[in-house]
Order: sequence, then structure tokens, then C-alpha cells
Amino acid sequence: MSLSEFDTFRDAPSLTPSLSLSELSAWLRLGLTPGVGNVSACQLLRVFGQAEAVFEASSQALRRVVSERQCENLLQVPAALADLVRRTQCWLDAATPHQRRAVITLGDPLYPPAFLHLADPPLLIHVLGAPSAFAALLKPQALAVVGSRNPTPAGLDHAFAFSQHLAQQRVLIVSGLARGIDGAAHRGALHSGHTDATVAFVGTGLDQVYPHVHRELAQRIAQQGLLVSEYPLGTPPLAANFPKRNRLIAALSQGVLVVEAGLPSGSLVTAGLSMEQGKEVFAIPGSIHSPASRGCHALIKQGAKLVEKAQDILDELPKLVSSMPPAPASEPQTTPSHDPDQAVLTALGHEVVDLDTLQARCGWATPALQAALMRLELSDQIARLGGGLFQRRVLA
Repeated sequence: MSLSEFDTFRDAPSLTPSLSLSELSAWLRLGLTPGVGNVSACQLLRVFGQAEAVFEASSQALRRVVSERQCENLLQVPAALADLVRRTQCWLDAATPHQRRAVITLGDPLYPPAFLHLADPPLLIHVLGAPSAFAALLKPQALAVVGSRNPTPAGLDHAFAFSQHLAQQRVLIVSGLARGIDGAAHRGALHSGHTDATVAFVGTGLDQVYPHVHRELAQRIAQQGLLVSEYPLGTPPLAANFPKRNRLIAALSQGVLVVEAGLPSGSLVTAGLSMEQGKEVFAIPGSIHSPASRGCHALIKQGAKLVEKAQDILDELPKLVSSMPPAPASEPQTTPSHDPDQAVLTALGHEVVDLDTLQARCGWATPALQAALMRLELSDQIARLGGGLFQRRVLA
């Protein structure tokens, strides 16, 4: 999205201008359907193009994509849907010029391109925060800062100081709003004075704050940064949701700094996800006698970079950004075009083409191509035919 396009989007009343009530209902229904996770939902969207079309499809068409049980569930309207749609619409309507709200769906211009590299990208995310901070979802220079929920005083000081210094250098600080290191990282970033300095991924609906002790901190982030959740409004703090949200923290960041962590630790999960995604892991060493340092020392033994000051990370970030895989939504791999969707249309031509042929012509990674195809389908510029074939629509 260009800067001018973002300014127009940012100034819109609800920050969800492209979603009608029926579209919002369809996306929420897809997420609520039992047994249909993100992977199956993405398969359905690849075939039918948009959420509404999934629920307009026949049972026979659905069975070609999902299992019998999933098909039966898709044909049933979830009992909680009507209440969730009302709750979500009311939540969106409560946006103000100084604190915006959005439901950003897969294929939306503000959907973080980094999530498209995940095996199970969220179908939609709820976002609450400062209008100027929404562009942070597309920010190329971000660092996750994570650590123990029961840190030492020194660990809290390190998390705050590192995050403040890095945010002052325009590095986006990403964390999970948990007690301890997460909270100190967010506070340090906010203390930098920038309004787009931090993003908090939470494991509840955005109409709740967990832990409750961070209610004031969450309010500050909503005024000066962003709160993000893939979970529906009303979702309580379920234990399984917090490790799951760690993949989003890792995905949005070019690296992760582990300040303090024991063995085992949720912070090590985030670090492991970052390593799997080819990201850099940094760790602050501590006393060999401190249980809070054992996780960091284990990471250093596995190849994490030992850091003693924020500049150690700043020295590495330019290398990390330059070595990142291309962003699927805006930076295809081998095309000179500045408009990725137009590049796909050009490669498609006016013939019926399968995915493999189109990928060979574009030279793009699969997630990038699938994201572009989904956007083109949603805008009715291409049609998805049977057998995994695509054809350009002839507009009247």
C-alpha cells in the first residue's frame, strides 16, 4: 500500500471500509465453524475466493475441499454467530479519531505480509490503536522482545532500556503483554516518545485485558501503539491461546531478543519459532547461578547472538532486513513491476492457466502468488475454475 493510499485508509471512519455486514458475518462464521481451522479455511478460500462464497457453495462442492464432518459443520450456522456479529459491529462503531479499530481479513491491504509465510495464517485479526500506528503492521524493521514472567529487577531494567533505545531508533518493539519482561518491553518502547513504537499480540479478545494488572498499560498501547488479536471478541484467557499467538510475534519480527528465560519457557518457544522462520535470535547473558538465565545461556549455546547493549542489535538489523524473504503482498521475487497484482494479470494473459504454470512465469514463492490470486479474486479480476485453473475475467 502506498503512503497516500494508507493515509486515505487511515482517515476512514472505521478502518474496515471494505467489509459489509454480510462479509463480516461470513468471515466470523468461517472462524467459528467447529473443526475448520486456519489451514482448512485457507483451502476453502483458495477454491471459492471469498468467505461469503464458501457458505453459498453446495455441499457437493464443499466435500471436494474438506471432510464430510467439516462440510456438515459449514452448513450449520453457529449458535454464537449473531451475537458475535453484533458485538463486533458495536466494537468497531466505538472507534474514535484518536483510537481506531479494525477487523483486517486475509487479502486486505493492511494484512501483515509476514503472516502469509505461516503454515496457518490467521483468517482475520482485530486491531485497536493509534491511527498512525496501523502502518506498523507493514513495518520492515521490528524486533520481538520476550522473557520471563517472573524476572529479576535487572531483567526488567534490561528489557525497558533495550526497548526504549531501539524504539528511539525507529525499531518496532513487538511483544505479548504478559507479566514481567513483556510489560517492561512495551513500557520502554512507549517511553521512546514515538506513537508507532510497539505492538502487543494478545491471547484474548480485544474487549478484554489479561493480565488485569496490565489494564493501564493496554490503554497506553491503544493510544500510542497497537493491540492485535486473532481471537474473536469475548474470548477469555485460555491457556492454549498464548503459545499459539507466539507465532505471530515471531512472524512480524525480523529477530527476537530474549532478556531472561528459565527452562522450560514460553520465550524459548518464540525463539524456536523465530529460528524456524530463519530469523535471528539474540540473548542477554546472566549469572551462571541464576535460573532466570538458563534459557538465554541454552540459546547462546545453540547459536543465538550474545548481546550486551542495544547497539549490538542495531548493528545486525540492516543485515536482517536485507536478507528477509520478499513480502508476499508487496514485493514479489522476480518481477520489475511495482504493482504485484498487475504482474500476476500480465503473467496470466488471456488463457486458462494452472498454478504451477503461473508460478513458473512469475517466479514467486507460493504464499506470495496465492495472496495475489486471492486479492484478484476478491476484486473480480480473475476467476478460479475447476481443477486448480485460473482465467482472467473480461470486464464489460
